Amino acid sequence: MKQARHRAAVLGKPVGHSLSPVIHNAGYAAAGLTDWHYTAHECAEPELAGFLADLDSRWTGLSLTMPLKDVALTVADEVSPLATTLRAANTLYRRGDRWLAENTDAPGIVDALRWAGVSRVDRTAVLGAGGTARAALAAAADMGSGEVAVYARRREVIDELRPVADLVGVRVLVRPWSDAAQALRHADLVLSTMPSGVADHLAGSVPRRPELTVFEVLYHPWPTPLAAAALAAGCTVVGGVELLLAQAVRQFELFTGVTAPVAEMRQALYAAAYH
Repeated sequence: MKQARHRAAVLGKPVGHSLSPVIHNAGYAAAGLTDWHYTAHECAEPELAGFLADLDSRWTGLSLTMPLKDVALTVADEVSPLATTLRAANTLYRRGDRWLAENTDAPGIVDALRWAGVSRVDRTAVLGAGGTARAALAAAADMGSGEVAVYARRREVIDELRPVADLVGVRVLVRPWSDAAQALRHADLVLSTMPSGVADHLAGSVPRRPELTVFEVLYHPWPTPLAAAALAAGCTVVGGVELLLAQAVRQFELFTGVTAPVAEMRQALYAAAYH
């Protein structure tokens, strides 16, 4: 294979499981970008600044997974307002000699919801209070929610979301994890950011509410018990694979300046994720 004129990659540790190369390389092929190539590289937090400094002019963008989303803010030449607000960047892209930090997770949540036909949400509930929950608050604000009920196992972690909530313009309602089943009965959108297995017990509490949307950010294994129960109850269900695609689509366009071929990128991702 000839040497690519344009390079991009996903960084993280571990990163071998990442499906980002599948998505981006499928996009390059479909868009006719034959001189572009996307790879994966293991990189820990202390190594990011050095990795960035060693890149030559062929490199146009980096997708960042754990544990690099915080340290990205410190190595970039410029940080977007959204990444500053959320205190996390999943994207570094080059403009001239400068590296810019961006967050495509929050708008990716919105894009995935809109792809599923959800255009507005009045009552949002978020399960969990970690980094993805910060992105969920920004997405809820964009979707029209003025209040977001957050259910988590530790109240002090929920309290850490308040500065982000204030900046994006939503009010956080603190709810105990023991009451999480109430979210399924009262919210229009339940967005679960919990690790695998933690929300499984809620599957038995999903009501038959066609107006309810359940967004499960996990995608392996799929469906989760919560997602399967929501599908069986006639709810709209959005899976983590759609978020993975949506955030990658925005990265693709930042890196290349070309409109992303979403259908072809989705087809490749689904083939790899659900083979």
